[in-house]
Amino acid sequence: VQLQASGGGLVQAGASLRLSCVVSSGRAFNWYAMGWFRQAPGKEREFVARISRSGGITIYANSFEGRFTISGDAAKNTVYLQKNSLKPEDTAVYYCAAKLTDSTVYTYWGQGTQVTVSS
Repeated sequence: VQLQASGGGLVQAGASLRLSCVVSSGRAFNWYAMGWFRQAPGKEREFVARISRSGGITIYANSFEGRFTISGDAAKNTVYLQKNSLKPEDTAVYYCAAKLTDSTVYTYWGQGTQVTVSS
């Protein structure tokens, strides 16, 4: 199972970006939920948002609800993170992850995509 995150880049404050995460597997992979996390320089990794496989349940960390939107396409095994009104403090490496059950453990992780927001 591989998760490939993409869509990062260098943008100015106030801009928008959409990150994508594609899950590929040589066998059927029925993930339960996928999430986005981020890690800023010198800080611990933090949870951003997650979405259920059906797309019916989305959960956000309080800091991001309203500015970030998570969505998914289960048929394409792809999850997106739309980020609006970006701020310099949103600069971080963004990771996608997948879990197989309703536990707190994300088993599969992507390599991360760098987002840099200039002021």
